[in-house]
Amino acid sequence: MRSFTSPPPPVQSPPQSAVRLADVSKTYGSGRTQVTALDTVSLSLAPGSFTAIMGPSGSGKSTFLHCAAGLDRPTRGSVWLGETEISALKPKARTIFRRDHIGFVFQAYNLMAALTVEQNVTLPLLLAGRRADRAHLDHVLDAVGLADKHHRRPAEMSGGQQQRVAIARALITRPHAVFADEPTGALDSRTGRQVLDLLRRTTVELGQTIVMVTHDPVAAAHADRVLFLADGRLVGRMDAPSAAAVADHMTHLGEW
Repeated sequence: MRSFTSPPPPVQSPPQSAVRLADVSKTYGSGRTQVTALDTVSLSLAPGSFTAIMGPSGSGKSTFLHCAAGLDRPTRGSVWLGETEISALKPKARTIFRRDHIGFVFQAYNLMAALTVEQNVTLPLLLAGRRADRAHLDHVLDAVGLADKHHRRPAEMSGGQQQRVAIARALITRPHAVFADEPTGALDSRTGRQVLDLLRRTTVELGQTIVMVTHDPVAAAHADRVLFLADGRLVGRMDAPSAAAVADHMTHLGEW
């Protein structure tokens, strides 16, 4: 009797990284004045993840963000956003890639005072010579709670609302990743919590990848995981973080 065997299961490709750093180092100066801000950092962040980066003052957080987001080139190693090695791009090409594929949210909202909410949000598309998809624009504004504020100007809005505009602007290009640098630093605790909840929701509802640099354990606790930097090196990781656990870990890393 002929025997039948089940075919082997298909080989599953590993999920593509949204953000990947491979042996990234960044140094400034030379000789005895040389400073190593990042020292052989490697990591891979999955699409739709929310990662917080923490570390003591001088640990390399800002340098990490600048290299990972293509604002600066590493001295050694490579940085990938999706399938593009942005660290290999020439300055002009890297600027265009950032504009089209990377979102930024900073402590200062960086909104144009003379523009409406809708105009501020669609500004990256205008600069790229692209028209806004009305359905996507409406979806993003609704997702950040600004569906009824298309025509407001920044001066007519609270700090929390302005930060929501900045988040919508970061999302409008459907970026590979959104990099947030202390996004709640200028907000009161209640408004900051609302903004963090919003960032958390974008990973669930929009599949957005978020990388947030923060010094605040409460902010970090909204992320899926926290990566800890010290002296330019990755020195720890915490999944499903709590504010108390993050604060305790930071205490052991030194002044912060």
